Amino acid sequence: MIIDVSVPLRQPMPTYPGDAPFELIPVVRMAEGGVCNGSRLSLGTHTGTHIDAPWHFNDAGKRIHEIPLARLIGFCWVADLRGYPHITADALERANIPPNTTRLLLKTDNSALWGQTHEFNTAYVALTPDAAEWLIRHCVDVVGVDYLSIERYGATPEVHRLLCGAGKIIIEGLNLSAVDAGEYELLCMPLLIEGADGAPARVALRTLR
Repeated sequence: MIIDVSVPLRQPMPTYPGDAPFELIPVVRMAEGGVCNGSRLSLGTHTGTHIDAPWHFNDAGKRIHEIPLARLIGFCWVADLRGYPHITADALERANIPPNTTRLLLKTDNSALWGQTHEFNTAYVALTPDAAEWLIRHCVDVVGVDYLSIERYGATPEVHRLLCGAGKIIIEGLNLSAVDAGEYELLCMPLLIEGADGAPARVALRTLR
């Protein structure tokens, strides 16, 4: 079974404050006499479900077009961390994450937010710097979270700096509400945008049984 864990791009939808809003702009419509239906997209590189390339917070890091898909496709572990107000190293230590996990998705109370409002929620669950250090220490290469930032709102961007500085890939804006904890195959396909700091992505999980 394939579970789509992407957030639809639509109007309206939550957008991180300061980011460009998503717009689907009609260019030609058959109902208005056009030969076909065509549209123009306007959105930021960190809109909806997306990945952060290391270059986002590391000038020496890889940009989107330099990230091989092999890093974004393969076995992953979904950890259920609901009930935590923020994710610390201790929370990760208690989450029964298998050793040698290199792709890790964190299911938190955030996933329930997607169906509640189109407004951005500043009280979302995010990681603390010691959690980022835990991920680096345990050789996690790809980490995914279920809201629009891995960093607490208004915090100094230390989590991003640590992870991007270590060359890690961050997936943000997942919806894991229909996913149980356990092992899956991650299928993450960001738009191939040359030179970009981030890119919207279609992300799915394939069950292994």
